[in-house]
Order: sequence, then C-alpha cells, then structure tokens
Amino acid sequence: MNTAFATSDWPAMHRRFRPDAEALFDLGTGRRWTWAQLDDEALAWAARLQQAGVGAGDRVAVLAHNRGETFALAFAVAKLGAVLFPMNWRLAPAELRWQVGDCHPTLAVVDGANAGVDLGIPTLDMEAGPGTDADALVGPLPGSALSAPWMIMYTSGSTGRPKGALLTHSMLHWNAINTVLACDLDTDCATLTFTPLFHTGGMNCLSSPLFFRGGRVVLAPTLDPAQALQTIAAEAITHLMGVPTIYQMLADQPAFDQLDLGCVRDALCGGAPLALPLLERYQARGIPLRQGFGMTEVGPNCFSMPAERALKKMRGGNHPTEGPPGSCVGLPIHCIEMRLVDAHGADVPDGTPGELLMRGPVVCGGYHDNPEATAKSIVDGWFHTGDVLSRDNEGYFHVRGRLKEMFISGGENVYPAEVEAALQLHPAVALAAVVGIPDERWGEVGRAFVETHPGHSVTADSLRAFLKGQVAKYKVPKVYDIVPADALPRMGSGKLDKTALARTPLS
Repeated sequence: MNTAFATSDWPAMHRRFRPDAEALFDLGTGRRWTWAQLDDEALAWAARLQQAGVGAGDRVAVLAHNRGETFALAFAVAKLGAVLFPMNWRLAPAELRWQVGDCHPTLAVVDGANAGVDLGIPTLDMEAGPGTDADALVGPLPGSALSAPWMIMYTSGSTGRPKGALLTHSMLHWNAINTVLACDLDTDCATLTFTPLFHTGGMNCLSSPLFFRGGRVVLAPTLDPAQALQTIAAEAITHLMGVPTIYQMLADQPAFDQLDLGCVRDALCGGAPLALPLLERYQARGIPLRQGFGMTEVGPNCFSMPAERALKKMRGGNHPTEGPPGSCVGLPIHCIEMRLVDAHGADVPDGTPGELLMRGPVVCGGYHDNPEATAKSIVDGWFHTGDVLSRDNEGYFHVRGRLKEMFISGGENVYPAEVEAALQLHPAVALAAVVGIPDERWGEVGRAFVETHPGHSVTADSLRAFLKGQVAKYKVPKVYDIVPADALPRMGSGKLDKTALARTPLS
C-alpha cells in the first residue's frame, strides 16, 4: 500500500508523534479511538469507498446521527481527494432527495436510524463498518489540494432553494488556525460536541480545530442535558460550543449548580442572540460563556469576545456607538478582514449599522454548481453576509439585524419562502407569509399568516399536520393567523406587506 500524505489528514500527522493519545470518544457507542486507531479507521473507510467506485472529486453523502464514523469518513475522503456531504437527517425525504439530485453523490453511508430512507443512490451500512482494512487500498492515494472542497454543507436560500456551500481544505485549515489562536487550544483540550455534524457548528466550530491541534473530541449522539453535564465533569471538557437553547437546558438541570465544572475554560455561544441573564448565570458559576458569530460560508469562527469583557460589552450603554444590550459578538479574529457597508457599498462610520462583508482564507469556495449565487455572494473576494452589524469605538462588533428574512429557531436557520411555498400547496391556502417571532425556549419560532380560498376553511392543527410531510419539524410554524382571502395587508405592488405583518400583535 502506498499512502501519500493527504491534505487535512490530521490523524496521520498526529499518529507520528502521539499514536496512543486519545483522539475521539463516541458516547453513543462507547467506542474510543487513539490517533493511530482513528487513522486506521479512516484508511479502512477509504479502502471501502475506493472499492465502491469513489475517486477524486466524487461526493460521499453521510446520513447519520452523530457518530464517530462520520469523522473517520471525513478523513477518508481527504485521503481520496473526494468530498464529504453530511446530510441533515431532520429534513423530510423529499428535501433530502432534492439535495441528492443537486449534489450528485456517488453513494451514501447511512446509519441504522436512517436505513429506510430512499435517497435514490447506492448506500453503505455504517453499522457494518468498512468491512476491510488499509491493505485493500489501491494507491498511491491522491490526497486533496488546499483549494479543493473538503465538505459540502447545504444552507437554505432566501428564495427557498438550498445552496451547497463548498468548504475547502484551505478554509477549514485557516479556521482551525484562527480557532487555536482565539481559544488558546492545546493538546490537553477537549470538547463535547452535541450539536449535529451536518451543521458547521458541530463539525467545524470546535471539533475540526481540535483534531487539527491534536486535542480530543467527545461526541454525543444528541443533546441529553443531564448526561452532558456529567460528561463535562467526567471527561474534563475544556471547551463547549452551543446555541442559547442548549445552554439554557444545561442551566436548568439541578446538577448545573452541584457538579464541579471548573474544567471548562471557554464556552462559545452562537446561532442566536444570547440573553443577558443566561450569560450572567454562567459567569456567576465561573464558566466563561461568551457570544460569538459565524456562518457556514465563512469561518465558521469569525469573532471572539475576551472573557473578561463579556459582561460589560453585553450589557452595553458604555458608549453611544455601542449596540443594544446583548448585541455584542466581540472582535474579529485572526486572518479575516471585516467591512460594514451601506446600500451603496460605502463604509459606514462607527455606531452606524451596515451590511457585514468578510474576506480572507476562511471564505468558502462558493456554492456547488451555482455560479449565479456565488457571484452574488462573493464580490472581489468579499463575502456579502446579508447580516447587519455595527462597530463601536473600541472595535467590537454588534449584531443589529438581518437583511434577509431568515430567522433562527433552536440554532436552525429557517427561511420563510421555503415554508410559505409548502403552505401554499394546501388546497385551502390561497396565500401565506411567515415571519419569525421571539420564543423563550427556541429563541425564535415561525408565525404563519394564511389567507384561505373563498369557501374554504382550515385549522392551525391541520396546517401543522400538512407541513410535517413537507418540511423539517423545526420549520413548522408555531403560531397561525388564518384569515379570508385578501384580508392581509399589501404593498403597492400587491405583495404581502411583511413589515406590517411582523408588527402585528399576537392575539
């Protein structure tokens, strides 16, 4: 077997120097991998994929709940020069098949929970393992160029059509370097990953940077708050990443105030605004929780809040240029440039909201097979985020809103156009509009405004049931306003006035 060193083949690198150090612990299966064992697992999967016809540039889909094998497959495709496509198992089958048709993976590796999903492509059984070893490889292995995509992760577009962001090896290398510097990661650090690996938050906020650094990843199959707290203490977890909903669930556990959690050096929060009372509770507990900001297409780690400044900056009111309380996401981290611009592309002064543009090696390689979306989002190297931020007199950034209509529910991006299109498939629905509204548990949830066809009626419960077969559960609106045709406010163009709808008081 001739196995050339592959870009991003971090297990192969770490086995040279620390082969017996633990790299990965899968809580769901109880399996632990040293660096040597993780590299062997990746080599075995590379051989199995190769036998199935996977070559350089091919896409390999993974439809699985959080499993250590997904990481092994990520390193396997790096060895082959192929691309990993982690699929969102929360999506409806029709949504999954659309993504398969757009991405054209050669095959999918599927766990037992998703074995019955018809993706329309050949599948390998994750539960059975690779069924071979590194000796079966036919080499030399090509590896991957830094400019080549390592992963494709789909993000829904504002028009409802998902886009496959191309996360290159270069992007994830530089994100790892940025995160090592911003979070002071070393080989003694460990993270507990309970967010889904089909999200860049689960895969790349702390997991892939720790693999790069030679630290340790403890992977949970899902979030069990009681188990998570016990694991943090038992496994000496140093770094956490989650959305506010997760941190609230952890804080609600009796063990939160009882266990020794002094091992936690850093706790990153993203995906939705962090409530000040929750931040204060963690700070009082001695856990340095801090707000961050990132996205699938850039980073995903883009800002860092010094722990000693977190409370002061989040409380706000210290200078006229600061945003409202709870808006501060910190300072730009290494190897990334930031601009805030107005509608004409001119830079805005401190304290003035503007669209955030970012540039640097942590920007994605565009969108798979979608040059129009790529050209619209990346202009002269600058990625146009569609998010509105401001910068204060100390250089800290504050989130002020979104140019896009997207809202975030429990850490999941929800794009109204996609849900509206699904609602309007119902025979009784003439027109629908969806906006995000605040929710104590999930941060934001959907509120649907529905006009019915004349002579038709429909209930909120029936609409919820109808949507469950059309879109993912987290996209189903929680609140429904159902009215006769032409009863909702419109603009001069005849389109529904979403600004007016968003201001409508709840009845």
